[in-house]
Amino acid sequence: MWIVRKIFMGVRLRRLREERRLTQAALAELLGLSPSYLNQLEKNQRPLTMPVLLRLGEVLGVDAQSFSDEEEARMIWALQEVAADLPASAMGGRDDGRISRAEIAEIATNMPAVGRAMIQLHRRHREALERLEALAAIAGDEANRTSSLATVQPYEEVRDFFFTHHNHFAELDAHAEQCFQAWGLDGIPPLRIVDALEQRLQAQHGVTIELQDLHDGAKRVYDPATRHLTLPTSLTPGQRSFQLGTQLAFLEMGQTLTRMADAPRFTGEAVRQLVRTGLANYFSAALILPYQRFLDAAESLRYDIDLLSQHFGVSFETVCHRLSTMQRPQAHGVPFFFIRVDRAGNVSKRQSAARFHFSRVGGTCPLWNVYEAFAHPGRILRQLARMPDGRVYLWIARTVSRQMGGYGELGQVYAVALGCDVEHAHRLVYAKGLDLHDPAASTPIGMGCRVCERADCPQRAFPYIGQGLAVSENVSSAIPYPPAHRS
Repeated sequence: MWIVRKIFMGVRLRRLREERRLTQAALAELLGLSPSYLNQLEKNQRPLTMPVLLRLGEVLGVDAQSFSDEEEARMIWALQEVAADLPASAMGGRDDGRISRAEIAEIATNMPAVGRAMIQLHRRHREALERLEALAAIAGDEANRTSSLATVQPYEEVRDFFFTHHNHFAELDAHAEQCFQAWGLDGIPPLRIVDALEQRLQAQHGVTIELQDLHDGAKRVYDPATRHLTLPTSLTPGQRSFQLGTQLAFLEMGQTLTRMADAPRFTGEAVRQLVRTGLANYFSAALILPYQRFLDAAESLRYDIDLLSQHFGVSFETVCHRLSTMQRPQAHGVPFFFIRVDRAGNVSKRQSAARFHFSRVGGTCPLWNVYEAFAHPGRILRQLARMPDGRVYLWIARTVSRQMGGYGELGQVYAVALGCDVEHAHRLVYAKGLDLHDPAASTPIGMGCRVCERADCPQRAFPYIGQGLAVSENVSSAIPYPPAHRS
């Protein structure tokens, strides 16, 4: 449960109004309030009540959880990571060389826009350093070390966008449910939905569809001039439905996607295009897995992913991804976290609908069961994991694979993991037989060695960056040459 606190709401409400380019009088009229009352809300002279919150959701599509303590906690975690990575020289000569927890809390609660800017700047700084190190290792050329700073990858901006929305977009979910009914998909067996979507593309948009082998791993190629859509022959019916739904989103909801992706904080058009694609994919998943229907099935099957996959005719990974989006205020599912990694530890997907914070510094934790999954292909692994702050989570992980061609062709193998706070674990079939209340039953993990405070971890690869050069014996193996032996 989240609590509305008077001290936090004024700044956030004013920020929301400014982002929508509304005057106080205009927003007051939309909410059915007097301008003076809205002015008092923005100055924290009156508390933001539940009826006003609900009206904000109706008029502006704002999730009430964006005014909750959950959002504040997520930002505090991210800012602690930023503070841990700051060198002492950046603190203007402060004795401890750190931003205090009280200062971090002040930024997160009263200046969230400043906090988001700090997090984004820190991410770009880390990316620049990583590119410099990579280029230096390859070429050793001083000129190349600095030229890489000009390019910033947009993918992290897109991840931040979905992260700040709790991986839930009420407007897209509602529209997808309406389309599910209006397009006659209700009552059709899941494996036949692909036929109905093909018919709509052909009848409403004059799109011809062809199946053929595509190169470079492309999942969908659309030519707007000829209205020709090409899909790989290797796709299953569920995967074809997803790609057809994505194309329908672009054709029928183009203006909506553009409006939702038109956020002032994005650095360029490339980011907006990726956000539009992500939102179109979100709509497609919501279309073939309608919110209330999917939530009812998940609850009745106790979130058994294999059974949900069979019931809806989609993949294990698709079910996991959809489960991480079930955050409708009036009909909450379990607030899940979702991640996908490869054998090298590269994170290609990460979504968090709740408090769990994925590290951006120094990789993830080797004790996390998502990595053990590679040693047990196709088998679901369970883990009770305890973070340094004492919070315990239930994680399930499994490998998923994709064959790209015939014999001898390299495929793709990933591990996907779905987790939730232990307080929700009893709702999952995967909690059966686990002692959810025994502290000794959980594995101590962290967000990554560089930001993990556990001094006694046997798997530590790097020293905790918040401790500067002070390291314990457990991290000496992470240093190529211990100080006493350097030449």
